[in-house]
Amino acid sequence: MSQLHPASNPHQHPYHLVNPSPWPIMGAFSAGLLAVGALLYMRQVTPWVLYAGGAMVLLTMFLWWRDVVHESVVEHAHTAVVKIGLRYGMLLFIASEVMFFAAFFWAYFNASLFPTEAIGHIWPPKDIQTFNPFELPLMNTLILLLSGTTVTWAHHAVLEGDRKGLLQGLGATIILGLFFTVVQIYEYSHASFGFREGIYATTFYMATGFHGAHVIIGTIFLIVCFFRAYKGHFTPEKHFGFEAAAWYWHFVDVVWLFLFVSIYIAGSGISGGH
Repeated sequence: MSQLHPASNPHQHPYHLVNPSPWPIMGAFSAGLLAVGALLYMRQVTPWVLYAGGAMVLLTMFLWWRDVVHESVVEHAHTAVVKIGLRYGMLLFIASEVMFFAAFFWAYFNASLFPTEAIGHIWPPKDIQTFNPFELPLMNTLILLLSGTTVTWAHHAVLEGDRKGLLQGLGATIILGLFFTVVQIYEYSHASFGFREGIYATTFYMATGFHGAHVIIGTIFLIVCFFRAYKGHFTPEKHFGFEAAAWYWHFVDVVWLFLFVSIYIAGSGISGGH
């Protein structure tokens, strides 16, 4: 579909009428298969339905976003009005992610502020040896704060038409994101408690684990942006794909700061860490 220019033809408009696509129905089917597969996996029936559903979801995401990039770069279908809709969509998505993490914080604070008799009315429970917040957690905090500055560097570079600076900033952010994931894996491997060992362990792993998953997703998002920047897809006037990735990355940074303060620092005050 070619770009529409309403000024040249009053019968045309700036809205993008999307061509028929198989990806919505394929995405719905894949998500359903993934959900059923997760149930079968947790029931210890078979893991293969889960793997198939996950693979189909990833394939659908790749093909769908490939088409969106094609609409933007080749068809020039993302007019100013369309880009406003894309921005609203990304903002609403991030808002939904805020609510997602709010549920985990709610569970954590409900358990920590009102510890029950089952855990001895203390938080953390006396049998939990927490992490020292000023060792690996502090390192990961510094890594994410630094990554926030490098992605901002990349953002300023694209606004100034500095392709080299954009690639350097994106590359540095990607490396820092991978480093964060490696440190978190190392931290988990040295934890003194497992996922099923009470309310502290469950809320800890759910909150920090899902945040880690978001870091991995954000890193993949930035890797795609890196290759798109290398191909010259981004200009000072047209770079929403990268801008959305930067918003997402800053969101991940902010969530981690809340996790670091509430779970690692405030949540380790009694047992003192190791």
